[in-house]
Amino acid sequence: MAFTYESLMAYEIPEVRQRLTERDTVFYALSVGFGQDPMDTRQLDFVDAHRSLKAVPTQSVVLAHPGFWMADPKTGIDAVRVVHGEQRIAMHRPLPVSGEVVGKTRIVGLVDKGPGRGALMYSEKEVRDAGTGDLLATTRSTTFLRGDGGFGGPEGPVEAPHALPDTSPDETVDVATRPEQALYYRLNGDDNPLHANPSIAEKAGFPRPILHGLCTLGVVGHALLRILGDYDAARFRSLAMRFSAPVFPGETIRVEIWRDGSFRASVPERGVVAVNNGLAVFASSAG
Repeated sequence: MAFTYESLMAYEIPEVRQRLTERDTVFYALSVGFGQDPMDTRQLDFVDAHRSLKAVPTQSVVLAHPGFWMADPKTGIDAVRVVHGEQRIAMHRPLPVSGEVVGKTRIVGLVDKGPGRGALMYSEKEVRDAGTGDLLATTRSTTFLRGDGGFGGPEGPVEAPHALPDTSPDETVDVATRPEQALYYRLNGDDNPLHANPSIAEKAGFPRPILHGLCTLGVVGHALLRILGDYDAARFRSLAMRFSAPVFPGETIRVEIWRDGSFRASVPERGVVAVNNGLAVFASSAG
Protein backbone atom coordinates (compact mmCIF):
# COMPACT_ATOMS: atom_id res chain seq x y z
CA MET A 1 0.00 0.00 0.00
CA ALA A 2 1.64 3.24 -1.15
CA PHE A 3 0.87 6.62 0.35
CA THR A 4 -0.02 10.01 -1.06
CA TYR A 5 1.14 13.34 0.31
CA GLU A 6 -2.31 13.96 1.75
CA SER A 7 -2.71 10.50 3.32
CA LEU A 8 0.62 10.48 5.13
CA MET A 9 0.36 14.09 6.31
CA ALA A 10 -3.04 13.21 7.77
CA TYR A 11 -1.81 10.05 9.53
CA GLU A 12 -2.64 10.32 13.22
CA ILE A 13 0.12 9.15 15.59
CA PRO A 14 -1.45 8.33 18.96
CA GLU A 15 -0.54 10.44 21.97
CA VAL A 16 1.61 8.56 24.50
CA ARG A 17 1.48 8.92 28.28
CA GLN A 18 4.39 7.50 30.26
CA ARG A 19 4.77 6.98 33.96
CA LEU A 20 8.45 7.84 34.34
CA THR A 21 10.41 6.25 37.18
CA GLU A 22 13.91 6.81 38.49
CA ARG A 23 14.69 3.32 37.15
CA ASP A 24 13.77 4.50 33.62
CA THR A 25 16.01 7.54 34.01
CA VAL A 26 18.96 5.45 35.19
CA PHE A 27 18.42 2.80 32.53
CA TYR A 28 18.48 5.35 29.72
CA ALA A 29 21.76 6.81 30.98
CA LEU A 30 23.31 3.35 31.25
CA SER A 31 22.05 2.43 27.76
CA VAL A 32 24.01 5.31 26.19
CA GLY A 33 27.23 4.69 28.12
CA PHE A 34 27.05 6.65 31.37
CA GLY A 35 28.82 4.90 34.23
CA GLN A 36 31.64 3.41 32.15
CA ASP A 37 34.06 5.19 34.47
CA PRO A 38 32.95 4.16 37.99
CA MET A 39 35.35 6.71 39.51
CA ASP A 40 33.78 9.66 37.73
CA THR A 41 31.22 10.88 40.25
CA ARG A 42 29.79 13.33 37.70
CA GLN A 43 28.62 10.34 35.64
CA LEU A 44 27.33 8.61 38.77
CA ASP A 45 24.93 11.52 39.30
CA PHE A 46 23.00 10.18 36.27
CA VAL A 47 23.03 6.46 37.13
CA ASP A 48 22.96 6.16 40.93
CA ALA A 49 19.47 6.69 42.32
CA HIS A 50 20.93 6.95 45.83
CA ARG A 51 22.52 10.26 44.84
CA SER A 52 20.76 13.47 43.81
CA LEU A 53 19.75 11.94 40.49
CA LYS A 54 19.83 13.94 37.24
CA ALA A 55 18.20 13.14 33.89
CA VAL A 56 20.28 13.09 30.70
CA PRO A 57 18.82 15.78 28.38
CA THR A 58 18.92 13.49 25.33
CA GLN A 59 16.47 11.17 27.10
CA SER A 60 13.85 13.52 25.67
CA VAL A 61 14.03 11.57 22.38
CA VAL A 62 12.67 8.39 24.03
CA LEU A 63 10.25 9.88 26.57
CA ALA A 64 6.63 9.10 25.63
CA HIS A 65 8.03 7.54 22.46
CA PRO A 66 5.31 6.31 20.06
CA GLY A 67 7.31 3.22 19.08
CA PHE A 68 8.01 2.14 15.52
CA TRP A 69 4.75 3.55 14.20
CA MET A 70 6.06 3.58 10.61
CA ALA A 71 5.58 -0.21 10.54
CA ASP A 72 1.81 0.30 10.58
CA PRO A 73 0.62 -0.79 7.09
CA LYS A 74 -1.86 2.09 7.15
CA THR A 75 1.01 4.56 6.69
CA GLY A 76 1.98 3.04 3.34
CA ILE A 77 5.68 3.45 4.25
CA ASP A 78 8.21 0.80 3.20
CA ALA A 79 9.25 0.36 6.84
CA VAL A 80 12.18 -2.01 6.15
CA ARG A 81 13.98 0.70 4.18
CA VAL A 82 13.61 3.71 6.48
CA VAL A 83 16.77 5.40 7.78
CA HIS A 84 17.03 8.06 10.46
CA GLY A 85 18.58 11.06 8.69
CA GLU A 86 18.67 13.98 11.12
CA GLN A 87 17.71 14.79 14.70
CA ARG A 88 17.11 18.01 16.58
CA ILE A 89 16.38 18.61 20.27
CA ALA A 90 15.23 21.84 21.91
CA MET A 91 15.07 21.78 25.71
CA HIS A 92 12.59 24.10 27.43
CA ARG A 93 12.98 22.81 30.99
CA PRO A 94 15.22 20.22 32.68
CA LEU A 95 13.70 16.75 32.45
CA PRO A 96 12.20 15.24 35.59
CA VAL A 97 13.71 12.00 36.92
CA SER A 98 10.25 10.65 37.74
CA GLY A 99 6.59 11.56 37.23
CA GLU A 100 4.20 11.39 34.30
CA VAL A 101 4.94 12.80 30.86
CA VAL A 102 2.91 12.96 27.69
CA GLY A 103 4.24 13.00 24.15
CA LYS A 104 2.46 14.06 20.98
CA THR A 105 4.18 13.21 17.69
CA ARG A 106 3.03 14.50 14.33
CA ILE A 107 4.29 14.60 10.76
CA VAL A 108 5.15 18.19 9.87
CA GLY A 109 6.57 17.86 6.35
CA LEU A 110 7.31 15.61 3.37
CA VAL A 111 9.78 16.06 0.52
CA ASP A 112 9.57 13.87 -2.60
CA LYS A 113 13.04 13.28 -4.06
CA GLY A 114 11.57 11.42 -7.06
CA PRO A 115 11.15 7.81 -8.25
CA GLY A 116 14.01 5.62 -7.10
CA ARG A 117 15.45 8.43 -4.96
CA GLY A 118 13.29 8.15 -1.87
CA ALA A 119 11.62 10.81 0.25
CA LEU A 120 12.22 12.86 3.38
CA MET A 121 9.73 12.91 6.22
CA TYR A 122 9.92 15.51 8.99
CA SER A 123 8.25 14.62 12.29
CA GLU A 124 8.06 16.49 15.58
CA LYS A 125 7.34 15.40 19.15
CA GLU A 126 6.40 17.64 22.04
CA VAL A 127 7.08 16.25 25.52
CA ARG A 128 5.06 17.80 28.32
CA ASP A 129 4.65 17.34 32.05
CA ALA A 130 1.31 15.53 32.31
CA GLY A 131 0.38 17.30 35.52
CA THR A 132 1.18 20.91 34.69
CA GLY A 133 1.13 20.82 30.89
CA ASP A 134 4.54 22.53 30.84
CA LEU A 135 6.52 21.93 27.66
CA LEU A 136 9.73 20.10 28.55
CA ALA A 137 11.29 19.40 25.16
CA THR A 138 10.62 19.48 21.44
CA THR A 139 12.34 16.86 19.32
CA ARG A 140 12.39 16.88 15.52
CA SER A 141 13.41 14.01 13.25
CA THR A 142 14.17 13.70 9.56
CA THR A 143 13.55 10.18 8.26
CA PHE A 144 14.82 9.07 4.86
CA LEU A 145 12.14 6.87 3.27
CA ARG A 146 14.44 5.05 0.83
CA GLY A 147 11.67 3.05 -0.82
CA ASP A 148 9.00 5.74 -1.16
CA GLY A 149 10.03 8.36 -3.71
CA GLY A 150 7.75 9.43 -6.55
CA PHE A 151 4.50 9.87 -4.62
CA GLY A 152 3.83 13.26 -6.14
CA GLY A 153 4.71 15.41 -3.16
CA PRO A 154 6.62 18.71 -2.99
CA GLU A 155 10.32 18.80 -3.87
CA GLY A 156 11.22 21.04 -0.94
CA PRO A 157 12.07 22.87 1.14
CA VAL A 158 15.05 20.84 2.40
CA GLU A 159 16.59 22.08 5.64
CA ALA A 160 20.22 23.20 5.27
CA PRO A 161 22.77 21.48 7.56
CA HIS A 162 25.09 23.36 9.92
CA ALA A 163 28.52 24.05 8.37
CA LEU A 164 31.45 22.88 10.50
CA PRO A 165 34.45 25.17 11.12
CA ASP A 166 37.50 24.91 8.85
CA THR A 167 39.79 24.58 11.88
CA SER A 168 40.81 21.42 13.71
CA PRO A 169 38.48 20.39 16.55
CA ASP A 170 39.31 21.66 20.03
CA GLU A 171 38.52 18.36 21.79
CA THR A 172 38.32 14.71 20.79
CA VAL A 173 36.58 12.07 22.89
CA ASP A 174 36.58 8.32 22.16
CA VAL A 175 33.65 6.35 23.55
CA ALA A 176 33.41 2.56 23.33
CA THR A 177 30.05 0.97 22.58
CA ARG A 178 29.14 -2.57 23.66
CA PRO A 179 28.26 -5.49 21.36
CA GLU A 180 24.85 -5.87 23.03
CA GLN A 181 24.15 -2.14 23.39
CA ALA A 182 21.35 -2.00 20.79
CA LEU A 183 19.52 -4.77 22.65
CA TYR A 184 19.63 -2.70 25.82
CA TYR A 185 18.79 0.58 24.12
CA ARG A 186 15.66 -0.78 22.40
CA LEU A 187 14.12 -1.33 25.86
CA ASN A 188 13.74 2.46 26.04
CA GLY A 189 10.82 1.99 23.62
CA ASP A 190 12.55 2.11 20.22
CA ASP A 191 11.89 -1.46 19.10
CA ASN A 192 12.66 -1.31 15.36
CA PRO A 193 13.75 -4.91 14.53
CA LEU A 194 16.56 -3.51 12.35
CA HIS A 195 18.56 -3.22 15.57
CA ALA A 196 18.04 -6.79 16.79
CA ASN A 197 17.09 -9.15 13.96
CA PRO A 198 19.93 -10.15 11.58
CA SER A 199 17.52 -11.13 8.78
CA ILE A 200 15.76 -7.74 8.92
CA ALA A 201 19.14 -5.97 8.90
CA GLU A 202 20.14 -8.00 5.82
CA LYS A 203 16.93 -7.03 4.01
CA ALA A 204 17.74 -3.40 4.78
CA GLY A 205 21.21 -3.80 3.23
CA PHE A 206 23.32 -4.15 6.39
CA PRO A 207 25.59 -7.10 7.26
CA ARG A 208 24.27 -7.18 10.84
CA PRO A 209 21.99 -5.21 13.16
CA ILE A 210 23.06 -1.59 13.57
CA LEU A 211 23.01 0.70 16.58
CA HIS A 212 19.96 2.93 16.84
CA GLY A 213 20.67 6.38 15.47
CA LEU A 214 19.23 7.78 18.69
CA CYS A 215 21.60 5.60 20.72
CA THR A 216 24.49 7.08 18.74
CA LEU A 217 22.97 10.48 19.51
CA GLY A 218 22.93 9.62 23.22
CA VAL A 219 26.59 8.60 23.16
CA VAL A 220 27.56 11.78 21.31
CA GLY A 221 25.36 13.84 23.62
CA HIS A 222 27.23 12.39 26.60
CA ALA A 223 30.53 13.59 25.16
CA LEU A 224 29.06 17.04 24.52
CA LEU A 225 27.63 17.26 28.04
CA ARG A 226 31.05 16.38 29.43
CA ILE A 227 33.10 18.81 27.32
CA LEU A 228 30.74 21.74 26.77
CA GLY A 229 28.44 21.45 29.79
CA ASP A 230 30.71 20.07 32.54
CA TYR A 231 27.94 17.50 33.24
CA ASP A 232 25.48 20.27 34.15
CA ALA A 233 22.29 19.05 32.44
CA ALA A 234 20.47 22.33 33.16
CA ARG A 235 22.82 24.13 30.77
CA PHE A 236 21.81 21.99 27.76
CA ARG A 237 19.69 24.08 25.38
CA SER A 238 19.63 22.46 21.94
CA LEU A 239 21.25 20.01 19.57
CA ALA A 240 21.07 19.37 15.83
CA MET A 241 22.90 16.68 13.89
CA ARG A 242 22.89 14.66 10.68
CA PHE A 243 23.43 10.88 10.58
CA SER A 244 25.81 10.00 7.74
CA ALA A 245 26.70 6.33 8.37
CA PRO A 246 25.54 3.60 10.75
CA VAL A 247 27.44 2.47 13.82
CA PHE A 248 27.65 -1.24 14.58
CA PRO A 249 27.39 -2.22 18.27
CA GLY A 250 30.85 -2.78 19.72
CA GLU A 251 32.54 -0.07 17.65
CA THR A 252 34.19 3.09 18.97
CA ILE A 253 32.51 6.46 18.48
CA ARG A 254 35.06 9.26 18.18
CA VAL A 255 33.48 12.65 18.89
CA GLU A 256 35.24 15.79 17.63
CA ILE A 257 34.07 19.00 19.29
CA TRP A 258 34.65 22.69 18.62
CA ARG A 259 34.21 25.28 21.35
CA ASP A 260 31.48 27.03 19.35
CA GLY A 261 29.33 23.91 19.80
CA SER A 262 30.03 22.35 16.41
CA PHE A 263 30.69 18.60 16.40
CA ARG A 264 30.94 15.44 14.33
CA ALA A 265 31.54 11.78 15.14
CA SER A 266 33.34 8.98 13.34
CA VAL A 267 34.01 5.25 13.65
CA PRO A 268 37.82 4.90 13.63
CA GLU A 269 37.66 1.12 13.06
CA ARG A 270 36.13 1.71 9.61
CA GLY A 271 37.25 5.27 8.92
CA VAL A 272 33.70 6.55 8.36
CA VAL A 273 31.91 9.66 9.59
CA ALA A 274 28.76 8.56 11.44
CA VAL A 275 27.47 11.97 12.55
CA ASN A 276 28.08 15.22 10.70
CA ASN A 277 27.10 18.90 10.70
CA GLY A 278 26.40 18.88 14.43
CA LEU A 279 25.68 21.95 16.53
CA ALA A 280 25.03 21.97 20.28
CA VAL A 281 24.09 24.98 22.40
CA PHE A 282 24.80 25.19 26.11
CA ALA A 283 24.06 28.10 28.42
CA SER A 284 27.11 29.67 30.05
CA SER A 285 25.59 28.90 33.45
CA ALA A 286 22.54 27.05 34.78
CA GLY A 287 20.67 30.28 35.35
